[in-house]
Amino acid sequence: MIAKIAKISALILIFLVVAGASAYLTLTFIIDSEDAVIVPDLVGKDVVSALEMLTDLQLNTKVNGSEYSQMFPKNHVIFQEPEAGAEIKKDRDVRIIISKGAKSILMPNVVSLSERLARMIIEENDFLQGNLTYTYSAEFEKDRVIVQVPNPGTLTSRGAPVDILVSSGPRPVKYLMPDLFGQSFDQAVLKIENTNLTVGNIRSRFDKKNSRNVILNQDPLAGYSVTKSNPVDLIINRPSPDSEAGRLRRPLYGSLLLHRIDSGFLKKRVRVELESTEATTDIFDDYIKPGEEIWVLVPRDHDAAVYIYEDEILVKTHLYEAW
Repeated sequence: MIAKIAKISALILIFLVVAGASAYLTLTFIIDSEDAVIVPDLVGKDVVSALEMLTDLQLNTKVNGSEYSQMFPKNHVIFQEPEAGAEIKKDRDVRIIISKGAKSILMPNVVSLSERLARMIIEENDFLQGNLTYTYSAEFEKDRVIVQVPNPGTLTSRGAPVDILVSSGPRPVKYLMPDLFGQSFDQAVLKIENTNLTVGNIRSRFDKKNSRNVILNQDPLAGYSVTKSNPVDLIINRPSPDSEAGRLRRPLYGSLLLHRIDSGFLKKRVRVELESTEATTDIFDDYIKPGEEIWVLVPRDHDAAVYIYEDEILVKTHLYEAW
């Protein structure tokens, strides 16, 4: 009887052990199954999509580098580890390698584009900035690419330098600087304007050997090569403010200055600047319609130079001698 009871007790104990082990294994399997996920296929996907897929599965993305690939476009996954279909736990790393694109691609065409846009395209395609050269061109606008090396459409390795030749615009017309020495101010201004130059700064110096109000010096000098609208600075023979003539009391009245605006479509800002030995001041500043004319009273109590600007560009200069 005792033996039978012992046998039954042993069977019951074995049953409990087996049941407990089965329950433990089943629970462990369920828990492990909840923590495990299947690695998706990332090869060929762009890096943003791959990152989203792994994040949704609570997996970490680890980029192990980038390589050139003729098969996959730039910024697409070309390799992953673990492989697609593998079962791993959440919060584990998935290592990927990103494509840098094809090692050799067709050289893009940047001819006729602006220098800035051409540089952007060159950099976006992983080429290096090569030599940058400028030259005058009647065909291409300023800052436009005239020639590129390598030529457009050439199969070129990424990282290669790209040289570009950029237009500086049409070649400026050269003029021969006339000799203004000894001429009156009015004659000098007329000759300057007829040569498509502009009058620049005017200073005075007195030389008893020369006539009053004639040109004593000029910059640029006579015979120099100059371009259109080049300013010409003048030194005029007239007494300084410290001379006897400069200390004479002069009446405070002036002369009327007429200036006409060329025909066009838009108003121009006209500014008239009076420069005397005492100060420099604006005596007129306003927007004038095309074709209209203005009259400005110029004080004549001191020797003065009057500069007329249109949209801040000096267009005329007048010299006034005190009465």
